Amino acid sequence: MNWQEIKKTAREKLKPYCRVCPVCNGIACAGEVPGMGGVGTGSSFKANVEALNRIKLNLSTIHDVKEPETAIEIFGQNLSLPVMAAPITGTTYNMGGAITEEVYCEEVIAGSLMAGTIGWTGDGADPTMYGSGISAIKKNNGKGVPIIKPRAQEEIIKRIRQAEDAGAIAVGVDIDGAGLITMALKGQPVSPKSPKEIEELVKATELPFILKGIMTLKEAEIAYNLGVKAIVVSNHGGRILDHTPGVADVLPEITEKLKGKITIIADGGVRSGVDVLKLLALGADAVLIGRPVVVAVFGGGRDGLKLYFENIKNELKQAMLLTGVASVKSVPKTILRF
Repeated sequence: MNWQEIKKTAREKLKPYCRVCPVCNGIACAGEVPGMGGVGTGSSFKANVEALNRIKLNLSTIHDVKEPETAIEIFGQNLSLPVMAAPITGTTYNMGGAITEEVYCEEVIAGSLMAGTIGWTGDGADPTMYGSGISAIKKNNGKGVPIIKPRAQEEIIKRIRQAEDAGAIAVGVDIDGAGLITMALKGQPVSPKSPKEIEELVKATELPFILKGIMTLKEAEIAYNLGVKAIVVSNHGGRILDHTPGVADVLPEITEKLKGKITIIADGGVRSGVDVLKLLALGADAVLIGRPVVVAVFGGGRDGLKLYFENIKNELKQAMLLTGVASVKSVPKTILRF
């Protein structure tokens, strides 16, 4: 099994929800929500990819780096690479249903662990979606991160307890899901959260609490001041608000002020190990990858995901070798050319 074979199989299983384009850039699927596209014009999805593409790397081969180190520690876990699987749900109405929610979650968690990293699971309009992720995490000794939609406080706390019971390594809320159409259509109300409500959630658990969907320095600082342990700089894959900037455009503003104070994870438009290195150079501690993980799992299950992450790791090491970066824990911004 190779990546091209995985993509071919995925293309058949995901048809017509995802075309598995040669370049996953949001052009062909613009406006397809539900589906795999970006909301409205698809501008926000495309902006993630374009923001990364505008950044170039300075080639450097006169240095002492011989064997780049890609391992990191996050949430008390040692990972072989600074990349994790993003939380994605809706295998039926977003991906066609060739794989059930339960199987998808199991393959993401197991495949991520096989590659030496961690899978995140999500929440959705069907309450069983969150349960599928919790079940997969529990089966794998808690090695996963469940993310909850910004529901009513009591509903979130109930799901936090499920995460705790599963032994999850961390838990969080994708606060940018506040306006998701599919949640409203299915009678699952979501809404923005006040600082007081966020603080209540942080204090409701001993697990590291994550806020996913931060796109401004102001909100990153609010999260930090409220005791949030990690933020994910993300526009929800461009699926919730048209015409936002790309993640790589806003990330430097946040990392310049908060690097080292709070764990900063970037999520949006990552398609290669080179993209990973760019985001690390912009100050991210780690990266999430979404849509390509769907392709890997639909095309090859947990083995396909393991292969995908191994490819990303190899690309990352190659890029580090050719830019003089010894460790992903310290990637200088000077390797970038804007």
